[in-house]
Amino acid sequence: MTDPIAAVRQAFPDAVLATEDAFGSPVITIKPESLLEVGRFLRDDPDLHYDLLSSLTAVDRLKLPDYNDSEARFVGVYHLRSVERDGDLLTIKTPLPGGDEPVAPSVTGLWPGARWPEREAYDLMGVTYEGHSNLRRILLPNDWAGHPLRKDMPLGGERVPFSVTWDDEEFKHLGKQIMQPEQGLEAVPAGMDSKHMILNMGPQHPSTHGVLRLIVELDGERVKNVEPDIGYLHSGFEKQAENVRYKDFVYYTDRMDYVSAMQNNLSYCVAVEKLLGIEVPERAQTIRVIMAELQRIASHLVWLGTHALDISGTGHALLMYAFREREEIMDLFEMACGARLTTSYMRIGGVSDDLPPAFIPRMLEFLDVMDKRLVEYENMLDQNPLWRKRLDGIGYLSKKDAIAMGVTGPMLRGSGVKYDLRRARPYCGYEKYDFDIPTSDLGDSYGRYLVRMNEMKQSIRILRQAAAMLPAGDYLLNDPKIAPPKRDLLDQSMEALIHHFKLYTEGLTPPAGEVYRGIEASKGEMGFYIVSDGSAHPYRMHIRTPSFANLQSISMMSKGHLLSDVVVVIGTIDIVLGDVDR
Repeated sequence: MTDPIAAVRQAFPDAVLATEDAFGSPVITIKPESLLEVGRFLRDDPDLHYDLLSSLTAVDRLKLPDYNDSEARFVGVYHLRSVERDGDLLTIKTPLPGGDEPVAPSVTGLWPGARWPEREAYDLMGVTYEGHSNLRRILLPNDWAGHPLRKDMPLGGERVPFSVTWDDEEFKHLGKQIMQPEQGLEAVPAGMDSKHMILNMGPQHPSTHGVLRLIVELDGERVKNVEPDIGYLHSGFEKQAENVRYKDFVYYTDRMDYVSAMQNNLSYCVAVEKLLGIEVPERAQTIRVIMAELQRIASHLVWLGTHALDISGTGHALLMYAFREREEIMDLFEMACGARLTTSYMRIGGVSDDLPPAFIPRMLEFLDVMDKRLVEYENMLDQNPLWRKRLDGIGYLSKKDAIAMGVTGPMLRGSGVKYDLRRARPYCGYEKYDFDIPTSDLGDSYGRYLVRMNEMKQSIRILRQAAAMLPAGDYLLNDPKIAPPKRDLLDQSMEALIHHFKLYTEGLTPPAGEVYRGIEASKGEMGFYIVSDGSAHPYRMHIRTPSFANLQSISMMSKGHLLSDVVVVIGTIDIVLGDVDR
């Protein structure tokens, strides 16, 4: 395999400022004026071919212990993957000139999927990306004062702004400003023609699956353009993460993709474990696989039931059937940890509790039922002419466009790309399991339906293997500086009591450094980029969520279709707004 550091040094000897190894992943720091030419080389070189931009963010170094005023305050960070080389990861960093007003060249010409992440960094960090076609806020209101992820901005406490666009005499006696939606031609998004109908769809619309507002440009019934307006559910999780201890952030991850909490927990925990350099016990690894695959089925059942309800004549029945099976999975979660939706079951170093003896027999009974149910679902839909007609050819996304837009998960595999991090970059022992990666060359909504249905079958296959190979042993790492001692030891050992007290009052302290780790969640790659300054809470945390990355492609997928097909496209992307806005 070609060494990317050596290749870049050879091609651009004057552009490289530093190189390092971030817990097994190469990192190259380059001059900002060389970013575009180095990026183009990394993307186009046949031996490297870093064609997928996983994550893009920035770090404010203002309060790092080794920061001094002579250095750039902000650093741009780019996580690149090569799909054809099994998701090989490379991190590019570049110091951003401009001091408190950082500037960077836009990489949207190389990776179009950078469009939203650059807007996010502009919104929350204040980085100006020169060459971006539509650089404006994406999660916060346009008149928000400041950039909340900067280190000189407090956690909370910023003044919440109000805009006055409707000055009515009737309300003047209230002595306060009234905020109303913008009106008039000036509110039409860039790239839309006001001679066409501009229609608001959402944020209170049942088929947008949450508080998503779509601004749709229509020529008659045909879609000319779609502009998503997000941020209505923005929760500031990254800022919160930087102000709580590592162990305490597990509980926040449940609230992102709230129909896939187990996988949120897992993605965060494996990133912190990589930062700590620890290996989780084998029993805990297998339990994690069980929970992740049960969660994948549960998430896909929510997609299937709601998607069918939106577009198919059999939707009401199928919604009830899909949620019936999902309730069985929720019962299993409750059996394991006492929670059903926001589980908080994973822990740094393992899981919070061992599986009860009745869990595996109950799960195997459910899998036998689920096999039959999937056949019923397929019979209901495949023999329904309305279902096939609504999906065929709708929301087409080519292989090239899917990779360029940073799309992952069933959407990428639905465009014929056989890429799955469980195989490409295994974690939790996935390399020991025998399973297939379903793909479809159709590239449309029907192809993605086939992929997700087959993924549920493969998850059942993995779960049966996990049940058969579940080893004995600990469910949590036996290291009191990372995981709390077992409860029965606290009554017997003063040392265990001291460790427990220190862990819960001071937290764990990973070494200084940075790490990016992603997993194959139900909707695609979910990854955490963590910068540690050696303290008990992350200095910087950026969360790469699949719904945020995948939703960008809605305009590309909707153009030329009917307005009613926009509902199909939303469903086939399978978004959760907590995952988009986080």
